[in-house]
Amino acid sequence: MEKPALPKGTRDFGPLAMSRRQYIMNVIRDVFQRFGFAPLETPAMENLSVLMGKYGDEGDQLLFKVLNSGDFLKDADPSLLTGRNSKALTSVIAEKGLRYDLTVPFARYVIMNRHEIALPFRRYQMQPVWRADRPQKGRYREFYQCDADVVGTDSLVCEMEIILMIKSVFRQLGIDAYTIRINHRDVLGGIAALVDAGSAQGTLFTAIDKLDKIGVDGVRKELAGYGWSEKQLDRLFEILSIKGSNTDKLDHLNRIGTDVAKKGIGDLREILALLDAYGDSDAHVEVDLSLARGLSYYTGTIFEVRVDGAAVGSVSGGGRYDNLTQAFGSRERLPGVGISFGLDRLYDVLDELGRFPDARGLSTTVLVCHIDAASLRYGLKVLSALRNAGVRAEIYPDEVKLKKQLDYANKKTISYAIVIGPDEMTSGQLGFRNMAAGSQEKKTLEAILEHLKA
Repeated sequence: MEKPALPKGTRDFGPLAMSRRQYIMNVIRDVFQRFGFAPLETPAMENLSVLMGKYGDEGDQLLFKVLNSGDFLKDADPSLLTGRNSKALTSVIAEKGLRYDLTVPFARYVIMNRHEIALPFRRYQMQPVWRADRPQKGRYREFYQCDADVVGTDSLVCEMEIILMIKSVFRQLGIDAYTIRINHRDVLGGIAALVDAGSAQGTLFTAIDKLDKIGVDGVRKELAGYGWSEKQLDRLFEILSIKGSNTDKLDHLNRIGTDVAKKGIGDLREILALLDAYGDSDAHVEVDLSLARGLSYYTGTIFEVRVDGAAVGSVSGGGRYDNLTQAFGSRERLPGVGISFGLDRLYDVLDELGRFPDARGLSTTVLVCHIDAASLRYGLKVLSALRNAGVRAEIYPDEVKLKKQLDYANKKTISYAIVIGPDEMTSGQLGFRNMAAGSQEKKTLEAILEHLKA
């Protein structure tokens, strides 16, 4: 019989991996809640009419489509089948798709519940998303995103708080070498004007967004294939290579820029000034003129975060999207801005850098061991007391040799074992074993609880 297999780009997560993933999500959740964001969940599936056209042409091609229930070919025009027109056929046989990100479903939620929410509306969402991408290291077809968004305000305080949340998450995860790259869509528009991009701005931004992946030569080659001249390309990379501090870069761009870039330059200056007023600084923050981010719904500031020395690419990204709700036909303008952490990429980074807490801190804390049937029953009362005190505890369910029970504790990286036999039942002095140190001492249950509490 053929062995079962997983679809490419998906993974199983065992207990250790899940403990580590929950550790990351708990850190991110704690930060989001501390900044005043409330939780939200949306369905895995959305109508394709909601998803299509929000991510650009490349994004639309990466949407997983869900076939209609029943005989999905029943209403299909035979000419679509013989003509092999996949786009036209898809619109007939698939009305739904798996969500590509959490931002578009969030915008859909806001429109549907506009009169029930208070603006500005701050929400966080931690759920899986799906993309029909080519699987590779750090890039999966199913992965978790941890998003926080604010809608209903133009204030750049929101952008400042996104930077503060990123710093707080990384501080709690023990990552101190990272870069928060920021740019602005109007700055990119100004650069496009300086290189005479004309109507090819979308092509330019898509190519620039690949700079980290294919390098300068790759981007030049791609744009040259679209008819860009050497003069245009030389001018483009002259601008993108501006060096210096964040202020230096913005000053230089202001001198050579166009009116298109003015608002973007002013917004970036204000965000840095707000950080200073908060009592923070632009440490870890880099104005990067080459940052483009491919999603077409961004209209203002854009963010991307990379961990220094890590093999995976960006672990977080986001930006301002002032027109997203209008893309659904809403007449009301609801400006928004958000950030997304990639759980799977953060996991890979922490694993690569060895920054996960000791596995013993993520597993059961105490295993209750027993010698015979009587000590097992006695151990149940001990187990009850441990759990009532908030200690993660379990009892070995079978009557087996003590060595097997302790081997089990070691394999599960359980921190402590309580050993109970006839003598311990009589005296009330239980065997309390530190599994990591291999040492054991006699303690009352009360003393054990005090030790664990401390």
